[in-house]
Amino acid sequence: MSQIASRERNFGRDGIAGIAVTSFAGAMPAGSAQDATRLAIDANRRFYDALWSASYLVLPQRFNTWPLLSSLAPSAPARLEIGPGLRPRLPIAGTSFIDISQPALSHLKARGGRAMLGEITALPFPDCSFDLVCAFDIVEHIENDRQAFRELGRVAKDDATIIFSVPLHPARWSAFDALVGHVRRYHPDDLLAILGEHFFVLEQSACFGMQPKNGWLLDFAAWGLARRPIQAMRWYNGLFLPLGLFLQRRLAWASGLIDVENVDELLLVCRRGGRAQM
Repeated sequence: MSQIASRERNFGRDGIAGIAVTSFAGAMPAGSAQDATRLAIDANRRFYDALWSASYLVLPQRFNTWPLLSSLAPSAPARLEIGPGLRPRLPIAGTSFIDISQPALSHLKARGGRAMLGEITALPFPDCSFDLVCAFDIVEHIENDRQAFRELGRVAKDDATIIFSVPLHPARWSAFDALVGHVRRYHPDDLLAILGEHFFVLEQSACFGMQPKNGWLLDFAAWGLARRPIQAMRWYNGLFLPLGLFLQRRLAWASGLIDVENVDELLLVCRRGGRAQM
């Protein structure tokens, strides 16, 4: 999952995403935005190469997204998941994966995935390539999120399913968001406007994320990620992830947009509108 850029409560796949970037960005010399972004991506890649080399693959059947995605996969032979790291949600065999970390891609390839290096803002596929496109915990890390959404829409076929997650409510921004490399939280109205701009038709949504309720646990996670990122990730892999998987609730889907007042992170299922509408 590695894409650049109240508390952020999903310190799952994206919980470490910005550590290398955040630490690196403060030391970057002045220069063009493009150069700064490239340096940040390179730093993020080095971090994730080391991280995933010492981690393990969690099969998609372990996540509460599996009932939905396993039902969609048989009718979507051309599938793409962007930035999964070692936490893929789509069936691995036969799915195309894009990530910036080669060690993660190696694990996915070993399980039959069609995995290659790439970034969400420049996907290496022709237009109208996929029946199902997924990006979990990704777009909030992207400075140019409009370009990310353009790419999601570009590679999706007409009437394809596009599934992605985002954190909500800018007023809940905290130091933890900055620590994990978030660029933004989305206002619900702005999010709906983005969907309209890119001809994404929202079909259903659900509250998302393995969200611990204890403030002290979030504080501990922030402390560990800031000061001992590798050790913190070992704790996450050995304790917090298995516990989170055990305690995760079944996704409660509703048509259109759910009541998001108390929702920290949102999962959206959209249909790609036909290009004749554009």
